[in-house]
Amino acid sequence: MNLSSLSALPRSVWLVGLISLFNDSASEMLYPLLPLYLSSVLMAGPKTLGIIEGAAEAVASLLKLVSGVIVDRTRTTKPWIVIGYFLAGASRPLVAFVTSWTGVLFIRITDRIGKGLRTSPRDVLLANAAGTEHRGIAFGVHRAMDNAGAVIGPLLAALLLSLQIPLRDIFFWAIVPALITLVLSLAIREPEVLSLPTKVPFDWKMRSLSPQFKRYLLVIGLFSLGNSSNMFLLLRAQELGVPQTQIPLMWAAVSAVAALLLTPLSGLSDRWGRKRFIVTGWVLYAIVYLILGSIETGLAELYLVFATYGLFIAMTEGVEKAMVADLAAQSHVGTAFGWFNLVSGLMLFPASLIFGELYEHLGAAVAFNFSAACSLVAAALMVYWIRCK
Repeated sequence: MNLSSLSALPRSVWLVGLISLFNDSASEMLYPLLPLYLSSVLMAGPKTLGIIEGAAEAVASLLKLVSGVIVDRTRTTKPWIVIGYFLAGASRPLVAFVTSWTGVLFIRITDRIGKGLRTSPRDVLLANAAGTEHRGIAFGVHRAMDNAGAVIGPLLAALLLSLQIPLRDIFFWAIVPALITLVLSLAIREPEVLSLPTKVPFDWKMRSLSPQFKRYLLVIGLFSLGNSSNMFLLLRAQELGVPQTQIPLMWAAVSAVAALLLTPLSGLSDRWGRKRFIVTGWVLYAIVYLILGSIETGLAELYLVFATYGLFIAMTEGVEKAMVADLAAQSHVGTAFGWFNLVSGLMLFPASLIFGELYEHLGAAVAFNFSAACSLVAAALMVYWIRCK
């Protein structure tokens, strides 16, 4: 990666990245607090957390496919992006008013509906705006800015907690970055490629997708089966004795590492190939989960483990999406992203349910080892079954 690659990126890539920065500042300010809120205020356990996160992501995943197919049909992305960010921003502060875990479930589903409507259209916009030569770095910049917001959010949460502001009140603060996100999303312009007169029929089926892309989806699905909600990582940190005020800081460390490394690593995948980065990232994921399943204590060690998790994110988030665009036909990029987002998101439901059940009934070691095994098998399949650069 070099500076000329960054300077070649169009305005829309940077704008979408800035939008994600503010959106994740709001989202990640609340995300590390939700397990604490559920356990300390609403008295809900790991199984309930798995149900909430799994159901919310399942709804989002279905809508990611629908919105992706619609983009291929209409050649427009902006309305879905604007509506998606509005729903997410409006729903999050409502957590302060709920009195049961079912209320949290409803709000999380509304938040994820917004994510489902905006994600595939946003990915299509980035892929088309960047072109084939800078696809990896474009997704890397976007994910880096997204993770930068994920650093700011937990730091704000830690500051508010240190000031002894009640958990309920902290949820209200999320409205400020949400409003900024909405205003910025209204300034998005469609890439010229989406203005082409040719449209494709509304078709959500996979027959238009290449055999290699279908294999890629299967491997992604296997990895995602072991990739349960990140909230379980925060719950594990809490169990291992991490003070409540430091849990947001620990999650900020994850996002800081990812934000620093996403752009250069994703940019290198444009030259060195996507597969080696994905495989290495999945192996790191397995190592992190094996350690979390066996570790007993040690605050410094946990910070190192969580930083390694940030490296996993940096090596995979942007590269996985760039590979989707590489393997998809131009006329069906939206459908390809829809299926990718559907599979990776929908599998979070059984992944979170299985992880929660194993965690609650058999212990942390069994749950974390299961996820590590899924990751290692998926990495092996990526090496020997997927033919791509």
